[in-house]
Amino acid sequence: ERIRAEELDVTKRRIEMIIQAGANVIFTTKGIDDMALKYFVEAKAIACRRVPMDDMKRIAKATGAQIVVTLADLDGNESFDAACLGTAEGVSEDRVCDDEMIMIRGCSSSRAVTMLLRGANDYMLDEMDRSIHDALCIVKRSLESGQVVPGGGAVESSLSIYLETLATTLGSREQLAIAEFAESLLVIPKILSVNAAKDATELVAKLRAYHHTSQVKPDKKHLAHYGLDLVEGVVRNNVEAGVLEPAMAKVKVLQFATEAAITILRIDDLIRLEAKEEQ
Repeated sequence: ERIRAEELDVTKRRIEMIIQAGANVIFTTKGIDDMALKYFVEAKAIACRRVPMDDMKRIAKATGAQIVVTLADLDGNESFDAACLGTAEGVSEDRVCDDEMIMIRGCSSSRAVTMLLRGANDYMLDEMDRSIHDALCIVKRSLESGQVVPGGGAVESSLSIYLETLATTLGSREQLAIAEFAESLLVIPKILSVNAAKDATELVAKLRAYHHTSQVKPDKKHLAHYGLDLVEGVVRNNVEAGVLEPAMAKVKVLQFATEAAITILRIDDLIRLEAKEEQ
């Protein structure tokens, strides 16, 4: 009984040490005994137990707090540094559908936010999650590269026209390789048109005409911004329409596709192992 009482005293001293440092919301990855919870309630503090470590790291980064693994210092004494505490405007427990969630608002060290998705079923939520993830990755790439290019096949069409013109200036067999590479770039606008159930031949022909004009006539440079509008089935200025792609992503796509094609072309022989016929 005396050992049990001493354990209670040690636990109470540790809790008082944390509370006196100024903490009024405590998160831990471990469990909290009901006896210990009573002390937090008496101090009018919020204690959350079994918080995943990933969430703990996010909370620490957002609030400017530090994750404390132990209260013991190098001398073996127990203490709690108030500098490890983070700050936020408010912490509350809100009910979302059938679940209770801890909401941390007004974090001091970060402008990060949590997006709460609602949907009719899990399949819809999974699709929403993938869509938002893709959108955030596009924004991330755009901020990293600092440049954007028009979408809708505009880049591929412009490169195709430029390389075709370049190929005609060469008098060696390299002309054939460059011309074929230029032709392969048109696969992207063709596939976009086919997937939208549009006339790929007509749309790609119009798109090529626009980009050819932009490269041969100085006063028509703005036509280089034209790409496909797959809703109306026309060619439009995609910069004005807001259909943009990160320049870095476009460069990486062309680079990886070219490297993959080169790797395949380097294969000059194939050894086939025929299966033995069963008798």
